Formats: sequence, C-alpha cells, structure tokens
Amino acid sequence: MSYQVLARKWRPRRFSELVGQEHVVRALSNALDSDRMHHAFLFTGTRGVGKTTIARIFAKSLNCERGQSSNPCGECAACLDIDAGRFMDMIEIDAASNTGVDDVREVIENAQYSPSRGRFKVYLIDEVHMLSKSAFNALLKTLEEPPPHVKFLLATTDPQKLPVTVLSRCLKFNLKRLLPEQISGQMRHILDAEKIVFDRDALTELARGADGSLRDGLSLLDQAIAYGAGAVHAGEVRQMLGTIERGQVFALVEAVHAGDGARLMAEIDRLAEFSPDFGGVLDEVAGVLHRVQIKQLVAEHVATEQGGDAEVAALARAMSAEEVQLFYQIAISGRRDLPLAPTPRAGFEMSLLRMLAFRPAQAGEISATPAPAVASRVQPPPRTAEPRAAPVQNVPMPQSIQSTNAGTTSASGVDEWSALIDSAGLRGPAGQLARHAALIGIDGDVVRLALKPVHEHFSSPPLIAEMEKRLGATLGRAITVRFDKAGAADTPAEAAERARSTRQSAAERSLDQDPAVQALIRDFDGRIVPASVKPV
Repeated sequence: MSYQVLARKWRPRRFSELVGQEHVVRALSNALDSDRMHHAFLFTGTRGVGKTTIARIFAKSLNCERGQSSNPCGECAACLDIDAGRFMDMIEIDAASNTGVDDVREVIENAQYSPSRGRFKVYLIDEVHMLSKSAFNALLKTLEEPPPHVKFLLATTDPQKLPVTVLSRCLKFNLKRLLPEQISGQMRHILDAEKIVFDRDALTELARGADGSLRDGLSLLDQAIAYGAGAVHAGEVRQMLGTIERGQVFALVEAVHAGDGARLMAEIDRLAEFSPDFGGVLDEVAGVLHRVQIKQLVAEHVATEQGGDAEVAALARAMSAEEVQLFYQIAISGRRDLPLAPTPRAGFEMSLLRMLAFRPAQAGEISATPAPAVASRVQPPPRTAEPRAAPVQNVPMPQSIQSTNAGTTSASGVDEWSALIDSAGLRGPAGQLARHAALIGIDGDVVRLALKPVHEHFSSPPLIAEMEKRLGATLGRAITVRFDKAGAADTPAEAAERARSTRQSAAERSLDQDPAVQALIRDFDGRIVPASVKPV
C-alpha cells in the first residue's frame, strides 16, 4: 500500500477531532442539531486551518444515512463516499482553475435538480475569491433564491476580494490561525499513535515553523521524519529548518547587553556554521526580548511553556526596560530591511552591531562636551540613543568609599557613590534604586543607604539582592544593604537632574544670544520652539 501523508491520513473526520476552531464547530453543531441552517456559508482563514475539512464534515452531517446531526456516523456509504471524494451530491469546485462564467453556469443549471443519493446537494467552492466578476454575477441569483435542497459552502483565504453582494448572502465564519502549542499538541498525538520517537523541542521548532497552519505543520513533520530516518530529533529539525538553539539566541542578547563585541562576533561565527535563516534568527531575538519585557513589566503573567525561563529572568534583571525596547525595535527593523542588505549575514550582523552601538541614556550619564543645540521653527528630532560606552572595569574605589561613614552630602560624595554604582555595573531597575538612594556609609560589610519615601517602591527584595550581589563582587566581600529614611542627603539621580537642568539652561541662553538666531527672529518673524532645544 502506498504511503499516505500525515495531513491526509489524520484529516479530521468529525467536528470533535478539529483543532482550534471551537467557535465555528459550536455554531455549526447548534444549527445542525436544531435544524436551523442557512443556505450559504463562507469560511475564511489562512491556508491549512481547516476550511475545506469543516465543509466536508458539514456535508457528512447533512447527508449521513443515520440522520442529520452534528455527529455523523462516519461508517455509512454516504459518509465513506464523502471522505473518499466520490459522493455524487457533493460537488467540489476549485475556483482558482475554474474562474469563468461558463463553469459557474454549469453549477447553476445543475443546482435545480434534486440530489441523487443524499438529502442535500452540497457545493463546495474553494478559493472563491478567484472567480471572475461575471462568474460572481451569475452565481449571485442562485445565492439569492436557492432551491431548498442546495447548500453552498464557500472557502477563501482572501475575503476582501469578494463582492459585498455575495458577502451579505452568506453566514461568515473566520477560522483562527492555530497557536504553536495547539500544533505541537496535535503532532504529539499523531506521533504517539504512529509509534515514532520524537523530542519535545523538535515539535516546538516544527510548530513555530508551521506559522499557524496545521497542514503546513504536518507537512514539515513528514519531512522531519524522512530527514531523521524515522525519528524526530531537535538537532536534525533545526538543521532542516535552518533554525538555531534557543541558548544561542540568549548568548547573542547577553553579548550585546554586555557590550562585548568580540564575544558577539564569535557567537555569530558559531551559528553561521549551521547556515541558519538569518531572518528567522532576528525573529528569535525579538521573541526573547518580548519575553524579557513581559517579565520586567508584568512579572505576574504566566506565559505558555517555551523554555529558557531562567535565562529570561536573568536578562530581565540585568537589562533596563528602555534597553529592551530599543533592541526589540532594532531587531524588527533589521528583519524588515534584511532583503536590502548585501548578504543576509551582513544585514544580520549590522542589526546586532547597531544594538551594540546604541542604548538608551541612563540616569547620571552626561555628555562630556556640552554645546547648545540649534533650534528652528521645525523641532529637531530628539536623540533617543547615545553611543554605548565601554564597560567600566577595575575602577579604583575612592578612599572615602573604602572607609566607613563616607558622607554623600557633598558633591564629591555623590560622585564617589556614582562611581561605585558604575563600577558594580548596576543598571536597569536595580540601578535606578541605587541612583535614587544616598550613601550614608559603608560599615564593614554593611552598605547604609538613605531612601526618600517617594522612592521606597523601588526597594523590592529582588532588587536589593541584585544590588548586594553586584556591590559585593566589586568590593570583594559579601555585602548587606540597609535602607534608612533620607534626610538632606543628595542622590546621584538628583545630581544628574541638576546637571541636566544646568546644561539645558546654558543651551537656551546660548541660543537666545546667538547673533544668527537673533537675526532670524528679527528678519523672518522666527521663534524658538522651547521643546526643541536640546543640549548636545
């Protein structure tokens, strides 16, 4: 017996076997069981989600020899013939190859005759949007006044191309794209029944590659079984699809966040050995960043099982929310522009190097060369990112930081606490907590900080633990952080805000006094847009 592909062998025969289209099944089942059926149904949705399958099950439900119901027997001659595609009263038309009015006219002429075997004559017109305008006009009359023994089932992937006169005469059902979890679940069911060995990670890769289509997923599964000589293993599936391990994606993001260009290029060289789909890798990077941002901002959200939860949590602690947003935007922009790159690898590398080169400005970071911005009637675009500075390494601690009771009420004290924050690599939420705190002193293994009530919401146990870990690594000993109520102590965040305000005022004064600007205002009735003045 010849081999039958999985998509055909495991095509659902009953509504209960359908995956992911419960809303359609419920409506059709209720209509069948209560005998309240419309004469024309339109099923829309992407490829491989069950449009024609639902139409065939519906036809069996109408013509089952054991009676009309939402649960056809599947054993009578009518059910078996419909499954085999040889039931005389079910006429399937592929509108992609039968677009003309003559093809539709034949349907119309035959529709008036009673069914040969069943209770209803069912017309299934697939890709109905491909019919010509004249064909639609010929079909419209029959849709308006159909014989009582005729049902029309129309299926399309592009409902926007259907005339509104046709749409208004049909009950429309939008079939959903299937989730990766639904596709992988059906694959597990099939492989267990077929007694084929598989890795769960392999099915996850195949389900993501299916892009919402169960039929495409089962076609990929067939290919994977052949590729793996009768088994489905993750490594072989990745080679077949040109995808990479999730761990390699985390390694790329970690290298970018660390500002380690050498490590980043080494990781790219390593994954290039597998000839991956670089566009797909950028999708994976964006997917990881999406999960990291959810972990940062909606920590209580429980995501579906995807793996790598520990790595996501670590990145969420290490990266700032702004950094994640910027990297995500660069990833999806790079994905869009990849066809314009000299080579896919070059476009991929430039996207990651762009992440390496830019990051959101952090609190306390001040440009070394203040200069007034140029303003005009048109506001200049704001600077959303600044070049990434090299990581701070082996920064010697000021003497007052190393001793006890190092006060931070003076400008030098704030600078020393800022230096310790930078040296410890405190960024993201933990860095914000540190910058909004004032250092009272370091007494042995205890770092005493002052925090104003308005900022107490920052001091969550995970952030304090992150501070203790990083400060301890920098100071060379285990550290405990304790918070007191703040008095008049100054914080790095307040000092940075004063410096920013000073630079802003200087830029505005410089612009006001600039002769060229004064001439523009005087001679051309110009004005300075306040929000556009930015210190450079």
